[in-house]
Amino acid sequence: MSETISNLVASYGWWLLALLLIAAELVAPGYFLLWIGLAAAIMGLVMLVVPGLVFLAQAVLFALLAIGVCFVYWKYIRPSAELRDDQPLLNRRGDRMVGRRVLVVDALVNGRGKVKVGDGVWLVEGEDCPVGTPVRVIAVNGTTLQVVIDSPR
Repeated sequence: MSETISNLVASYGWWLLALLLIAAELVAPGYFLLWIGLAAAIMGLVMLVVPGLVFLAQAVLFALLAIGVCFVYWKYIRPSAELRDDQPLLNRRGDRMVGRRVLVVDALVNGRGKVKVGDGVWLVEGEDCPVGTPVRVIAVNGTTLQVVIDSPR
């Protein structure tokens, strides 16, 4: 019984370091403190199993574990954690309009005018044309849509 308690006491430092590193990760996110904290937690487990390990051996093992855990993160976990976005244009409203057919609501004069897209009006650049002309969006330049006159289908 007393051996089990002494094993727990020997691993407390590593458990506290793990908690501090993981808490620091919450304050300054970047994933590295989390993984080094995981290495410290593994060291706490190691110290439960091998409580008589000298400090130098603990430090070297911790350094190797930290490097190993970070390597596993970079090689295997990070690529799968980077979600492949199924909606790459979600926050790029203008880019979602490329290819869309719209009507001119303010004639394009000297290459500039306005079109109605949904319930909004957008500035456009393109070939001069009168109100009511169907145009197709071919590109976006900031908040200005680039259009060409759409041929009838």
